[in-house]
Amino acid sequence: MKAVICTQYGTPEVLQIQEVSKPIPKDSQILVKIVATAANSGDARVRSLNVKGFMKFVMRLVLGISKPRKPILGTVFSGIVESKGNKVSKFKVGDKVFGMTGFKFGTYSEYIAVNQNSNVLEMPKNASYEEAVAIIFGGHTAIRFLEKARITEKSTLKILIIGATGSVGTAAIQVAKHHSANITAVCSSRGHKLVAELGVKNIVHYDKEDFTRRTEKFDIIFDAIGKYGKNQCKNLLNKNGVYVSTNLGYASENIQQLKLLKELFEKGEFTATIDRTFTMEEIVEAHRYVDTERKKGNVVLKICE
Repeated sequence: MKAVICTQYGTPEVLQIQEVSKPIPKDSQILVKIVATAANSGDARVRSLNVKGFMKFVMRLVLGISKPRKPILGTVFSGIVESKGNKVSKFKVGDKVFGMTGFKFGTYSEYIAVNQNSNVLEMPKNASYEEAVAIIFGGHTAIRFLEKARITEKSTLKILIIGATGSVGTAAIQVAKHHSANITAVCSSRGHKLVAELGVKNIVHYDKEDFTRRTEKFDIIFDAIGKYGKNQCKNLLNKNGVYVSTNLGYASENIQQLKLLKELFEKGEFTATIDRTFTMEEIVEAHRYVDTERKKGNVVLKICE
């Protein structure tokens, strides 16, 4: 089968399409023919090893010294169950599924074998493969950090979402709406239309004003792009307000996040925000685009028809 191999850390050009062995599902695994995956900021960070200071050393220890130990990147997928192990009871051949693999990676490929009890579910009934894969990365990250900020424990919270047009930011808006939060979104003037279409009325343009100098106070500040430290935002927090950032920790995955995203999508409370779609053969171009940090929502990779 074909797969995208990260041959070393570096620019998008280190990604090469190669022939590798097609996985054979074990007793409790399903073999998924991947239809779509995504090129997200997490993939780009691993590929480039774009972290600072001591974290670069830690990342090398975790991922691999000179190149990733798991050279097939990608953490989200949607596709069709092609075969299954003899102990699989949750899925049948032909099921349309979507899921996330975390630090196991492996979704930049034509096939992947995953355990039936891992983070994989049948796709939302009303979703295309591209939509299903586009809601995962930003969705689970937004859920993880907003729950960490205790959004589920209170009602009518005031929340400030910084970086509201990325995959995490657009997801955070929709998750916050689900929890009936009062949302203020920070984005560029260019991103105003997208954020407004997601139902946000209070929009601040960082290219026109320094939002950190505002006098308004918030219960939660979520930096969805990890560029603003807590000290820069502390004047915007209520007395017991909580600041969370994608730059402070890893958003661990669990099946409950996937179930919630599926439920919200099927109810029409969550939509997939897709900026551009590339083919597997265009993987270098896809990562170049992600590296510009100008994408709106998600960049989808189409693996097969």
